[in-house]
Amino acid sequence: MDFIDRADAGRRLAARLQHLRGDQVVVLGLPRGGVPVAYEVARALDAPLDVIVVRKLGVPFQPELAMGAIGEEGVRIINEEVVRITGVSASQLDEVEARERTELEVRVRRFRGDRPPIALEGRVVVVVDDGIATGSTARAACQVARARGAARVVLAVPVAPADWRGRFGKFADELVCLRTPDPFYAVGQFYDNFTQTSDEEVVACLERAARPVPRAATTSATGNDPPSRDEEVEVRAGPVQLGGHLTLPEDAIGVVVFAHGSGSSRHSPRNRYVATVLNEEGLATLLFDLLTVEEEADRANVFDISLLARRLVDVTNWLRAETYLAHLPVGYFGASTGAGAALWAAAEPDADIAAVVSRGGRPDLAGPRLGEVVAPTLLIVGGDDHVVLDLNRQARAQLRCESRLVVIPGATHLFEEPGTLQAAAEAARDWFTGHMGAAANALDGQ
Repeated sequence: MDFIDRADAGRRLAARLQHLRGDQVVVLGLPRGGVPVAYEVARALDAPLDVIVVRKLGVPFQPELAMGAIGEEGVRIINEEVVRITGVSASQLDEVEARERTELEVRVRRFRGDRPPIALEGRVVVVVDDGIATGSTARAACQVARARGAARVVLAVPVAPADWRGRFGKFADELVCLRTPDPFYAVGQFYDNFTQTSDEEVVACLERAARPVPRAATTSATGNDPPSRDEEVEVRAGPVQLGGHLTLPEDAIGVVVFAHGSGSSRHSPRNRYVATVLNEEGLATLLFDLLTVEEEADRANVFDISLLARRLVDVTNWLRAETYLAHLPVGYFGASTGAGAALWAAAEPDADIAAVVSRGGRPDLAGPRLGEVVAPTLLIVGGDDHVVLDLNRQARAQLRCESRLVVIPGATHLFEEPGTLQAAAEAARDWFTGHMGAAANALDGQ
């Protein structure tokens, strides 16, 4: 695989776009998969990020054939030749446009909310997607950006077919692509993790870009706070090295360590979304892999809660040995089997964990350790995840610490239903900030 995930692709694409830095750049991501890539590009270029929503106008009796495209601010691009050849009447064209305009407005509200679009007049506009197959949407996006007043349009993607320059040269002033393999079958074949991007992830990227986490590793004005960071790390846990991703906002009030569930990793799009929500509230996050690739091949390891908990303890000790993190209270966020490991580790006599959150978790897997947990514990379960909900109720009855069970209506185990992951992330955010803020104040007073 060429790219770990969309964030990795975005960081690598940004390195090829550094010549644009400072050129009045606006970065536009194509929803949904292009937005996480565009977010990394915008961060690296220190440029504003926006979403570009376009809708193809398909011929009524042959919808896959485009006779034009529309965008925000009333932009309308018509291919007069296609209209003439197909014999589409003015009324038919208006009907198609009205329908697509309604859908465009719905999607814009969903992604951007009440924020106005970023003005493009006279700017260098970088249109970003996670890759190009047919490229019809990217082509329309370039046309719409131009119609909205862009002085220069750059189309940038991590991967595209070998013949892409000939197909897109007249739609953009500059084309940037990291890989043009031949043969080319699908964009997803060049990603290790190509999980579908959710609406919530798009919204989180846009909101985070509007209120960016400081990116430079510089100290705060007081000189006493740790430098902000957003980087891949390696953590020694017993005999193995584990990969992780650390995000440290400036003036962080605590650090949340993620314990992923069976079959998941630090690249889990759901946990990355939750981490973004926490980062926005001043919480550092460490997403790391509990097992090595070789260990994951043995399914027994995935359910070895004792092993996973030991790894979590080792990672926590690593955090506390880092001078720029040592003063921060630590919390655990566990999903699925990772929740059992988080509670097992939190039950260690000297764990000193400020708060624990379980999302769709299996706290029952911590077994007899549940009664020894002293950290305030929040259990978040989908209302339609009936078996896991019963297991959480039984596990909560064994807890002796402060605890709460939050049921998200309409959610199943993976929180894939619209709005449910956001509700879970916000509940976790409130629990951590409420308990870890107090812990941070107590540490400051020592």
